Amino acid sequence: MPPALTQDEYALHLPPAAGGLDQDEEWCEIEVGGDRRRIRFHDYADIYGIPGLYEQLFAKRLECNSPQVVSELLRDELEDSGVDVGGVRALDFGAGNGMVGEELLEIGVGEIVGVDLLEEARDAALRDRPGIYDDYHALDMTDLDDAARGELDGRDFDCMTCVAALGFGDVPPQAFAEAFNFVSAPGWIAFNIREHFLDDEDASGFSRLIARMLREGAVEERVRMRYRHRLSLSGEPLHYLAVVAAKHGDIPMEWADAA
Repeated sequence: MPPALTQDEYALHLPPAAGGLDQDEEWCEIEVGGDRRRIRFHDYADIYGIPGLYEQLFAKRLECNSPQVVSELLRDELEDSGVDVGGVRALDFGAGNGMVGEELLEIGVGEIVGVDLLEEARDAALRDRPGIYDDYHALDMTDLDDAARGELDGRDFDCMTCVAALGFGDVPPQAFAEAFNFVSAPGWIAFNIREHFLDDEDASGFSRLIARMLREGAVEERVRMRYRHRLSLSGEPLHYLAVVAAKHGDIPMEWADAA
C-alpha cells in the first residue's frame, strides 16, 4: 500500500456548478501532481484514506457542524435529566474518522467506543485522533461473530450516538437496530437524519422504524431540533433533524426487517 498523502501534497477542487445533484450524488476532485481524480462524497473509504480531506471538504468548505450540534444537544439533555456525563459509556455507531468521538470527549463523556463498517474509517480515526476512543471496531453489525458480540455486550453501554450515517443506504435499519440493542435500558440515544427521511414517503425504512420505536415505547423522544447540517455544493442549506431520546427497551429485529 502506498504511503498516505499529507495535506500539502494534494489540492481539493469542487465543481463550479452543481445544481440539481442530490446529496448522495455530489462529488469533488483531488489533484495530486497535476493529475485529478473524482471522488463521490459518499465514497467514504477513499475520503478517509486522505488525511484531512473529510474535515477540509465537509467541515471547512461545506460548513458541516452536525458532530457538535448532536453532541451538545445530548449533553444538555443529560444534564437536564441529572445524569453525570462523566459516567456515560457511549457507543459511537458509524463513527467515521472520529469527529463525533472528539465532540463526545469534549462534553465530558467518560467512555467512548467507536464502531464503523469500514476499516478505512477506523484507521483514519486512530491516525488523526489518537486517544479519543477507548476502543474502535470495524464491524458489520448485521454479521457479528460471537467474539465481537461478546466484546460489545461487555462494555455495558448506556448511550449511543449515530451522526450523519442514516438514510442513504450506508446503514440499513437492521444495523441500526443491532447497535441500539447494545445499549442498556434505561439509556440514551442521540442521532441525526435528513428531515425528508422521516417523511411518510421515505423509502429508507427509518421513518417507519423510528415511528414504531416511539409508538411501542422503545424510546421516549426528549428533544428534536431542525438545523442546517451543511451546505450543498450549490450553496443551499441541507436541513437535518437532531434527536435525543431516552431508551426504554430493545428493538425486536422483526421491526427493522419490516421497515
